[in-house]
Amino acid sequence: MNKEQYLESVKDMIYLIYCAVNNNKPQSDKVQNMNIENIYETAEHHMLTAVTAAALESAGVKEDNFTQAKGKAYRKNAMLDIERNLLFKYLDDKGIWYMPLKGAVMKDYYPTYGMRQMSDNDILFDPEYRAAVKEYFESHGYEVREYEQEYQDIYLKAPVSNFEMHVGLFHPRHALKYPEIYNYYQNVKERLIKSKNGCEYHFSNEDFYIYMTAHEYKHYSAGGTGLRSLLDIYIFMKKFGDTLDMEYIKGELKKLGIEEFELQSRNLAMNLFGSNKLTDKDYSMFEYIVFSGTYGNRKNIITNKIKRTGSKGIAAKTKYLWGRLFPPIETLKISYPVFYKYKILLVFLPFYRFTKIFTVSKSKVKNELKVLSKYK
Repeated sequence: MNKEQYLESVKDMIYLIYCAVNNNKPQSDKVQNMNIENIYETAEHHMLTAVTAAALESAGVKEDNFTQAKGKAYRKNAMLDIERNLLFKYLDDKGIWYMPLKGAVMKDYYPTYGMRQMSDNDILFDPEYRAAVKEYFESHGYEVREYEQEYQDIYLKAPVSNFEMHVGLFHPRHALKYPEIYNYYQNVKERLIKSKNGCEYHFSNEDFYIYMTAHEYKHYSAGGTGLRSLLDIYIFMKKFGDTLDMEYIKGELKKLGIEEFELQSRNLAMNLFGSNKLTDKDYSMFEYIVFSGTYGNRKNIITNKIKRTGSKGIAAKTKYLWGRLFPPIETLKISYPVFYKYKILLVFLPFYRFTKIFTVSKSKVKNELKVLSKYK
């Protein structure tokens, strides 16, 4: 699929999604002229196959790939729900506070069950009980993928039950890029509201939207974020927009330095899925998101890092390369803790990194240099 075909499939997919979330039946003549195969590939790229499938089915179109994708999304959501409820019962019994995050909350705001696809269960919980939670997952047949390495522990169980158990909302490395956001969420429990039963907590609708925006900004400003993030905004605003305290939201977003990002992404989302024409300002963000995919891409990550050097042309490339070869001490603390702890080893760090280039990171470095060479 070339760029022109891809953009055409994006246009068709957005129309179908608009119909699905607004309870409209797609026009049969429009659907008949669509390239369903290309739309499927595009929907997979943005993790929007289930909602697109719902629209096609309402138009009387049943295509095997979409039918299977919708069924898979439904089954995965059901399995994640079951496993999440079992975990919550354990946490309640042990007196461990917790809060479901992101997709575990957003999925219930979509028009029908399974329409909002999920990758895993993201849960924030009391960091004092990491060991007890690890014991729970091990006793329930989960593989421990990561434990006490970062701000989240990762547990996997075939075929689809995945958990990311967070002890913080942002990684310490984010303190370097987004200090306002990182500091804002350091004592996050103070912002939470206790649910009526058990040890579950939740954000107010305003604070949930603020966190959703901050989380998406992290992805957007790194490797990019896909169309599903815009659809989440549309769905959330359609459900709660009339009741939200927007003055409070704007004030908090200003503290985080993302007020303009929120306004631009919200306008784009409401225009895109509300069947309004995109403005000239919308198009730049739209194109960036359309070519990012659900979780962004490597090209965007590198390009955005070059831009953050504050320079242009050769100077920007030189600063970027220097930073990659000789990272600041704050980066060493997070990415190379052994070298940070035993600073006498720093003399060997360049050799260690060059060794990685020719072993595990060869293809990544090749792509990085390719992007760098094309940057203007």
